[in-house]
Amino acid sequence: MLAANRELGKESVKGESTIESSILQATREWLERFVIAHDICPFAGREFRRGAIRYAIAESGELEDCLHELAAECRRLDEQPSIATTLLILPRGVADFDDYLELLSLAEALLDALGYVGVYQLASFHPDYVFDGVTEEDPANHTNRSPYPMLHLLREGELERALRHHPDPEGIPERNVALLREPDSLALTAAKAFTRPAWPRQ
Repeated sequence: MLAANRELGKESVKGESTIESSILQATREWLERFVIAHDICPFAGREFRRGAIRYAIAESGELEDCLHELAAECRRLDEQPSIATTLLILPRGVADFDDYLELLSLAEALLDALGYVGVYQLASFHPDYVFDGVTEEDPANHTNRSPYPMLHLLREGELERALRHHPDPEGIPERNVALLREPDSLALTAAKAFTRPAWPRQ
């Protein structure tokens, strides 16, 4: 049975637990004070300010349940064009990065099977994210490190339109890596403040 996601925005949600509140707060602060403040994603600020980002906390840590919840979030995007993008936060079940990568692979296959290729795109974030070809300690990893594991659902059409209006879309990843690798990088300091919260690794 599909577990329900709780949509969390700036306003308090009735019945919201203390744990859920802390998960939401950590995610929002990471987004605002690192991703947006340091221009890691040039397109996030507009959607954040207009309240068009949906935050959904997965209630189950089982891979199959997470996939059901991802499918439900895709259908929600189908039905609600006012939602620009969704962060499906996964506070349990995929604390290990290898387990998360397994889920990510299954999630991408699911989007393909459901006919969402070219419609929605997944971006991946995890507290222990490590890019291929770099060491675990490389500051560049912090571009994809987040307070909690999450799957980021983006509308591909909107992303393509945003990229067309950016002066150097292909240079965004390289710029972010250089920013984080700078000596005494303020961006790296901000990233580290939000990617190691006190949370139970279930």
